[in-house]
Amino acid sequence: RRVHGVENRFIGMKSRGVYETPAGTVLYHAHTDIETLCMDKQVLRIKQNLGQTFVDQVYNGYWFSPEGEFVRHCINKTQEVVEGTVIVKLYKGGVHILSRESPLSLYNPELVSMDVKGDYNPADANGFIKVNALRLREYCRMSSKCPELPKLGKRPTDN
Repeated sequence: RRVHGVENRFIGMKSRGVYETPAGTVLYHAHTDIETLCMDKQVLRIKQNLGQTFVDQVYNGYWFSPEGEFVRHCINKTQEVVEGTVIVKLYKGGVHILSRESPLSLYNPELVSMDVKGDYNPADANGFIKVNALRLREYCRMSSKCPELPKLGKRPTDN
C-alpha cells in the first residue's frame, strides 16, 4: 500500500512523503484484528493512544529516551494477551480479514447469545445506565438555566 501525505516535521516545517510497506500493511491489519478479539476495550483504547505517542517519539528521534522506554514497556505489556491466527485475503491492494481465532479470545458466544441463557441479565444494566446518565441530566438541568447552552428540551418523563 502506498501512502502519500504532508507531514509536520519536528522543527515545524511541512514536507511531502511517500511510503510503501505492503507487508507491513498486511501485518498491521491482521494484528489489529486479533487485538480487537483478545484485548479489553479500555486497554485497547489506551494502547491505541500510546501507539500514536510511540509514532511521534520514533519520528522525533526519542527511541532511547526515558519516555520512549516507558511507552514501549506499556505497549509490550498489552501484547501479553494477544495470540491467534488471522486469515486474510489480498485483492487489488486491499487487505480483507476472512477469519480469526485465538485461544485467548474474550469473545464468549454463550454470554452474548440471544438464544442461550447465560450469566448476563439485561435488567442488571438499569443502575449502570442511571449512573452514567447523571452528567447528562445535570447538563439538561443547567441548560434550562443558562441561555448560552443549547436547549435539550424536556424528557418524556418530565411533567
